[in-house]
Amino acid sequence: MIFTTLSRAKTGRHFALAVALATGSVVALSGIAAEPAHAEKKKKKKKGKKEYSEAFIAAYNPINEGLKAEAPDIGAIKAQIPGLIAATASNDEKFVTGNTTYSVGLQASDQQMQLDGMKLMMESGQIAAEKLGQYNFIAFQLARALGKHSESRPYLQGAIDNNFTTESVNASMMQIEMSETYFRENRFKEGLALLKTAIDNQEAAGQSVDEAWYRRGLAVGFNNQVKPEVFEFVNRWVAAYPSTGNWRDAVNITRQLNEYNPQELLDVLRLGFKLDTLQEKVEYIDYVEAADPRRLPKEVQDVIQQGYSSGRVSRDDIYLADSLSTASGRIRSDRAELPALERDASASSAGIRTVLAAGDAFLNYGEHAKAETFYAKALSMPGVDRAQTLTRLGIAQTNLGKFAEAKDSFAQVQGPRAEIARLWTTYIGQQMAPAAAAVPAVAAAPAGS
Repeated sequence: MIFTTLSRAKTGRHFALAVALATGSVVALSGIAAEPAHAEKKKKKKKGKKEYSEAFIAAYNPINEGLKAEAPDIGAIKAQIPGLIAATASNDEKFVTGNTTYSVGLQASDQQMQLDGMKLMMESGQIAAEKLGQYNFIAFQLARALGKHSESRPYLQGAIDNNFTTESVNASMMQIEMSETYFRENRFKEGLALLKTAIDNQEAAGQSVDEAWYRRGLAVGFNNQVKPEVFEFVNRWVAAYPSTGNWRDAVNITRQLNEYNPQELLDVLRLGFKLDTLQEKVEYIDYVEAADPRRLPKEVQDVIQQGYSSGRVSRDDIYLADSLSTASGRIRSDRAELPALERDASASSAGIRTVLAAGDAFLNYGEHAKAETFYAKALSMPGVDRAQTLTRLGIAQTNLGKFAEAKDSFAQVQGPRAEIARLWTTYIGQQMAPAAAAVPAVAAAPAGS
C-alpha cells in the first residue's frame, strides 16, 4: 500500500490484508485501514500539537516516493524502514509506520517485517475496536509461520477476546490453534487441556465436533504417552463416533498404554470381543492365554470358534487347536460341578476364594444373574480385590442390561483397572442413549461376555 507524501495536512489510505494459513487456506480480511488522522489532527491542532514530527516526515517521504515509482525497488525501500521506525514516536506515527512496514514486508515476502508492522499498528492504540480481532489474528498467523509459538499466543487470545470470526474461523477453531502452539513446544498436557476446552465449547454450543479434533488429541496423547489425558480423548471419541474400527483402536490404545496383568487384560478383551474388535490371530491368542482353557473353558471355546468361523484364525494354529481341545474336554465335567459350587458359595461360611470362583464360573457360562449375586457377595467380604470384583460385577450387570447398576459398579473401580471400567462405561452409555445406534457386537459372543 502507498501513502500520499506526508505533510501536516495529508492522510493515509485504506488497505486490505490477506494472510495464508499454515493449512494452505487463505483468510482475506478486508477493511483494515490506516485510520484517517484528519479529524483527530484538527483536534490536536486546536491544542497546538503537531500530527507528525519533522524527523518523521523526513524519514517517511523518501519511502513513500519509492513506493509510488513505476517499478519500486523494494530492496532499497526495505533498507529504509529501520530509519523510519527510529524516527517514530507518537501513536499516530506508530500507526503510519506500522502500516508502511507491513506493506513493504508484504511486497518483500518478509513475514518478520509484516509482523513488526502489525505490532506497531496495534501498539498505536488507533485501531478501531471492531478491527482488533482481525489485527490480532493476522499477527498470530505471522508469528506462527515464523515459529514464534509463545509470541503468537497472546495475539490469538486477542482475536478470541475480541470475538473475531469468519465463515471458516470461530472461537473453538482458534482454541484448537492455541493447543497446536503448545504441541509445537512439546507442552502436551497444556495443549490437550486447550483442545478439550475447544471440544467442550463446541458441544456446549450445540454444534457437532469434527472427528479430526478427537483424533488429534489421540495422536498427541498416544505418541507422547500423555496419561491420563489421552484416555479422555479415547472415550469421548468412541462415544461420539462408535464405529467398530474406532472401538478397535480404543481397546488397543487402552491395552498398549497400560501394563495389564492377565486378569486385567481379560476384562479389556471381553469388551473388545463383544464389539467384534479382535481381528488378528495374536489377539485371539492373548484372550485364550488370559482366560485359560482349564479355568474358563466355555469362554475359550466360544472365542476360538468365533475366530475360526470368521476366518480370522487358521485351524492350523497348534496353540489354539490344543486350547480348544482342552476347553471342549473340560466343559461337561465343569458344568456338572456348578451346582455344588453354587451351594458352597451360597453358604454363610463360604470363603472369599469360593465365592469369587463361583462368580467367575457363572460369568464364563453366561449365567450373569448368578455371577452378579456372587460378585456382590464377595464385595462384602474381607480380603476381596475390590477393583477386579467391581469390574466383573459391572460386566455381569452390563450383560443383564442393568446399565444404571453397571455404571455405578464401574464408577467405583480405582487403580490400574480404572481405564478398563471407563471404557466399559462408555460402551454402556451408548446402550442407554435413547436414539443411539446399537454398537456392533459379534454374532456369537462368548458366554462370559
